[in-house]
Amino acid sequence: MRIAIAADHNGHALKARLTAWLTAHGHTVDDRGSHSEETVDYPPLCAEVCRQVVDRTAERGIVLGGSGLGETIACNKVRGIRAGLCHDLWSARISRGNNDSNVLVLAAKVLSPELAEEIVETWLSTPFNGGVHARRLEQIAALEREEGQQR
Repeated sequence: MRIAIAADHNGHALKARLTAWLTAHGHTVDDRGSHSEETVDYPPLCAEVCRQVVDRTAERGIVLGGSGLGETIACNKVRGIRAGLCHDLWSARISRGNNDSNVLVLAAKVLSPELAEEIVETWLSTPFNGGVHARRLEQIAALEREEGQQR
């Protein structure tokens, strides 16, 4: 699978570990930055990963930050992105199975490297369930298109 990945200064070390793990597991990784632990703003990094996913240059994206909260908000501002912040295996399964997330957000200050690898593995291997969830995703897409909203 082609995966775009980015991290701010808080997630830099974990990104390096996950990049190696993903590569060892046969994935092609496109590292969009940052490339040091120097303080950096995360919104442009989120946009880089999300553009890769929307343009189908990457099949999925992974973004790492300290808490992952701001990154999740930034990623979900990009039309066509369904980013999920996952702190455990259950949320990784729900994020993919029910929400068909195409960007995984991880909190580098919260997760151990081992748990982060398990979350990535679970997220990558969990298929979308479809069914009632597909209908809900279409409703979310309609919100994104601003259909049926009064101003």
